[in-house]
Amino acid sequence: MWADLLEKLDKEWTMFKVRGIRGAIKVENNSKEAIISATKELLLKMIEANDVKPDDIASIFFTATTDLNAEFPAYATRGMGYDLVPLLCASEIDVPKGMTRLIRILIHVNTEISQENIRHQYLGETSKLRPELCGGTQ
Repeated sequence: MWADLLEKLDKEWTMFKVRGIRGAIKVENNSKEAIISATKELLLKMIEANDVKPDDIASIFFTATTDLNAEFPAYATRGMGYDLVPLLCASEIDVPKGMTRLIRILIHVNTEISQENIRHQYLGETSKLRPELCGGTQ
């Protein structure tokens, strides 16, 4: 009996792997409204493109360049059904000549989707950060 249950659970658990879904968006200006709006836009595109449900998400990691400090990007998830998802915000490394006013999101999701079928979302001019993930070449 226990062996059958353990075998069944083992098969169910091995169906899912934790995958990272990446995305980036450039924010119009350093205001609460612009940061929340851009973050929501990116998050929704990432979730829709990969058919992610809130219960599938292990955590979401947000970063912002140091010139974006009017609001925490994670606040954009409020009211979106992600109240129980662990969220974390951090500052990007201030690299000389790096893209400014940039928000990046990394969603850790439990999924059956293979790594090569994850649909990362680099919106607008951020597509030049990872052209190989946006249909281009590096």
